[in-house]
Amino acid sequence: MDRSKKQYRAETNKEKVLDNISGHDALLILKALAKEDRSIAKRIEQIALEHLRDIDVENVASQVYCALEGIEVEDLWEQSGSTRYGYVEPSERAWEMFEETLEPFTNELNKYLDLSLDNEAKNYCAGILKGINQFGKESTSQFKDWAEDAPDEFFERVLDDWKKACKTPELIQEMEDFIKHSLGN
Repeated sequence: MDRSKKQYRAETNKEKVLDNISGHDALLILKALAKEDRSIAKRIEQIALEHLRDIDVENVASQVYCALEGIEVEDLWEQSGSTRYGYVEPSERAWEMFEETLEPFTNELNKYLDLSLDNEAKNYCAGILKGINQFGKESTSQFKDWAEDAPDEFFERVLDDWKKACKTPELIQEMEDFIKHSLGN
């Protein structure tokens, strides 16, 4: 193989590396770069904050609604009732499934709170609440029948947890206004 073909193949392989690294690998690489050069670290933080600040309430609400709507009643039936380990109450398992489905969203909300991105946390929380509210009002899934009160209960739980973490009265008022005017609650 001549030199130009080898060089082309090496360049092509380098391009493939970036396209094929995992998220975990990318994080390790970013941390290594940040450790090596403080200016790169500052730029990484700047890009990360720009990304984190881009909260679309409607998009979050849609993701929450779709996740809740995607819970299959057959999964509930499979995981409840008589089991080899005893009896699992279907309505209790339905509540657990509802909570498990919301967990990635509440974890993301907690990330914003931990980073003191208070306005972004408010917007992300508003998206979660809107998605739960929409599921409670619009869903016709059979699963919802097993967790009838779960949307209202988890709406209040998410809101209360956010309020406890939020130390800004203006943001709490904005959230209450959002709920009153946008959700009709």
